[in-house]
Amino acid sequence: MSWALIAAALWALAATVTAFLPMRRQFAPGVILLALAPVLIAWLWIVHGWIAGLLALAGFLSMFRNPLRYFWRKWRGLETEVPR
Repeated sequence: MSWALIAAALWALAATVTAFLPMRRQFAPGVILLALAPVLIAWLWIVHGWIAGLLALAGFLSMFRNPLRYFWRKWRGLETEVPR
């Protein structure tokens, strides 16, 4: 198993643990995971090819769809709703 796959598995476990945290405690680890994801996806893409990279990107978009939706709306200047 390559180091890229090990890092991806650890990232997925960290994201799962973060999802179990209360909403107010998810921000800091969520931002770190969000920032590390493009580097990890690029690493997987380089080491294992474009199919693995696309699968990793699909998994990332699936797991972080709500924060990405929020930031997309915020960057476009649209109204954003924050869950309570």
